[in-house]
Amino acid sequence: MMDLLSLAAGNLLSAPVLFFALGLLAGFARSDLTIPEAIAKGLSLYLMLAIGFKGGAIMASHGLSGVLVATLAAGMVLSALMPLIAFAALKATTRLRVPDAAAVAAHYGSISLVTFVTATLMLTRLGTDFEGFMVATAAVMETPAILVGLWLARRAGTATQEDAGNGGGELWREIFLNGSVVVLVGAFVIGWITGAEGKAALEPFIVGPFTGVLCFFLLDMGLVTARRFRDAKGLSPAVVAFGLYMPLIGAVLGLVSGVLVGLSAGGVALLMVLAASASYIAVPAAMRLALPQANPALYLTLSLGVTFPFNLVVGIPLYHFVATTVAS
Repeated sequence: MMDLLSLAAGNLLSAPVLFFALGLLAGFARSDLTIPEAIAKGLSLYLMLAIGFKGGAIMASHGLSGVLVATLAAGMVLSALMPLIAFAALKATTRLRVPDAAAVAAHYGSISLVTFVTATLMLTRLGTDFEGFMVATAAVMETPAILVGLWLARRAGTATQEDAGNGGGELWREIFLNGSVVVLVGAFVIGWITGAEGKAALEPFIVGPFTGVLCFFLLDMGLVTARRFRDAKGLSPAVVAFGLYMPLIGAVLGLVSGVLVGLSAGGVALLMVLAASASYIAVPAAMRLALPQANPALYLTLSLGVTFPFNLVVGIPLYHFVATTVAS
């Protein structure tokens, strides 16, 4: 228990989390502090590029393996399964409309790349090794959840632009060509191709500035989260509770999957983080096109305002502690 509390305290007092807290405080206090949208997008793309390239370079040194294939398959299954669980939980415990429940469910099957990046930084700080191909697992967990979320909405009779035949092409572009996903996957492939030589050449760019850029990005995330909370409607206690217990359900499934496929303790922790996180970049873009009936303030506030801070402060240290206890 003391180890867990020590991990939680260390993560809570780390610079990235404190900058997120600063953004929250400034946002709730209605400060005029703002981060231009273009800069925030640039910071996000830098983080995706850096983590993708480093993951590809690490994977180049290990090569293909059965564990890699099994982990990618496990990630896809988790991404497809989580929305089904989330939708059932929402329908059983809340009064959300079907479009809102389906949209929220899709968010909780997909992943938060920034939560993943923050977790890798903590593992590195603690000296916990993890498989470089986990970034590829993050990439494959984006899309299945979106497709399942749309299937849930369609099954319940909710019309989508894709069903109407006038937005399918744009929807698929949003899903597969989302900027952050393209950079993440592309950088991973480039890192894989260039290997150790490429990593050495880009190290001053992707290693040194990384933590500082993450702090700047999380400052903006704090500001955005506070504003979403002020604008949110429909966040009943049952809905907020969902945003707190659903990550724990995902983490348990990630733990079981990681142990079964034979990941290291660090790899298990990251799979738990991925399964416990909720998207606020790729999925909202897809839902905006496919489910215009769903309330963006609801699903964005839940994923960004409830689950993201929970994982940042409590979840990541908890998942690390459990993974190192079970998988070591």
